[in-house]
Amino acid sequence: MYRDIVDFSLTTPAWLRSLAEFGTDAGLFVFAALFALTWWRLRQAPARDLAIAIAGPAGVVFAYLVSEVVKVLVREDRPCRGITTIAACPPAGDWSFPSNHSVIAAGAAGTLVLAWRALAWVGLPLAVLMAFSRVFVGVHYPHDVAAGLLVGLVAAPLFALLAVGAVTPVVRLARSRP
Repeated sequence: MYRDIVDFSLTTPAWLRSLAEFGTDAGLFVFAALFALTWWRLRQAPARDLAIAIAGPAGVVFAYLVSEVVKVLVREDRPCRGITTIAACPPAGDWSFPSNHSVIAAGAAGTLVLAWRALAWVGLPLAVLMAFSRVFVGVHYPHDVAAGLLVGLVAAPLFALLAVGAVTPVVRLARSRP
């Protein structure tokens, strides 16, 4: 399946290949903007709601760290070695499983949905699109991105929910100060 997707991607118009390569990283900035919008929207909400929004990025960092540990344990080489792909193949030692982009995108989408459910319609499809783009540009196998989506969707929201108990009193304290 990987080779079918990569071979197809190489037949697409140059503008689509450029968009795919740009979009694999640009989507991360979209998630950062969505976090900023969520924090702004919840700044006057109950302390626990704002605490979830604040804990969300910490959950994403936690999910990323989990994925880095898995990468070191699994040590799966990139599929792009020795073949033509849209994106340059990362250097040897930059392991493939799981996809960090997918972990971060799914973690961001999952924690944003916890904070503001209305973002599900944009966050979840964006995470899936970003994950697919990593296969499309040739730097990950499909199972890398599937595992990344799973790790992100589980680890980040779970961490955020566990952290909200510690963050909520801090939000209350910050609000009580002039």
